[in-house]
This record gives sequence, structure tokens and C-alpha cells, in this order.
Amino acid sequence: MQELENNGPILMVLSEVYAKAMEAELRALGAVASEALLVGGIEGIPGIRRVASDAGLRPALGGTLTSLNVRMAASWLQHCEDSRLTSETTSSAWYEWASAVPKPEQLNRQPMTDVQVIAFIRHEMGTQPGVSRTRLLRILRDSGRACEQSRFASLFKRTMGDQ
Repeated sequence: MQELENNGPILMVLSEVYAKAMEAELRALGAVASEALLVGGIEGIPGIRRVASDAGLRPALGGTLTSLNVRMAASWLQHCEDSRLTSETTSSAWYEWASAVPKPEQLNRQPMTDVQVIAFIRHEMGTQPGVSRTRLLRILRDSGRACEQSRFASLFKRTMGDQ
């Protein structure tokens, strides 16, 4: 870790699972780093500025929750007004932006059984031949119904084969 001490700012983007697995290394880094930022993670580490994951920012930053920490880090970098990763100026600019973003996104979709999802896929493919799986999932969700993405992909493949 000491080789990182004088090599400039350090930006880390970690999920809770990775941060927990790297806890000892993160604590060692916090003891020697002059400027370190952790986006995501699981808890604050002395010597490292942490920006906790905030699902409420997903609508403003786009994409899925899976890649939210990366988009949060990119947004943080855009707010580095004084070119310092962990300065109070940067932190204030980012938190001011983040607090002004409309949130949270409330999803009250109705869960569906596998039979219902398969019936939906068959019906939509009959009325919109060639529509993509991704587009079908968006149509389903926009109609107020719920299905997790990987489950939908599996049911789509089972229903449509390898088309």
C-alpha cells in the first residue's frame, strides 16, 4: 500500500461485497493515502472519503442499479471544480447537485407468475413480430407489471427458443 501513498489521488468504485472482501486493504490504504475516494462500498473508512450508493440518483444518472456506482463516480468527477478529487469544494458541488435531483423512484409493479410472463411474451410477439427481448421487458414494466431482468430473459428464451 505504501507505493500508493505518493502517487496522486485514488478513485475506487466498489460494491458492498467487494468492499467487505477488501476491508483490510482499504483500512491500510486509508492510513497512507493522501487523497482517496470510495464510491459505493459498505462503510466509512478513516482516511478515505466515501460516497455511499444512492439508488435515488438512478433516474438522473440513467442505466441500471448494477452500474450505478460507476455513473456516480463519473458524476463526481464532473463536479471536481478545483481539480481535487476529495476537496470540500468538489464534495459540496456534488452533494448540492445530488440533493437537488428528484428522487426516489417508486415502483409499485405487480409481480407475475412464470405462466403470466410467458403468456405476455407470446401475446406481444404475436402482435409485434421481431420485437427485441429488451423492448418487451420495457413494455411489460411500463404496463405496471414486474419481472426481474434475468428471469424475463430465461422465460423469453424458453418461450421463443434461440431466435
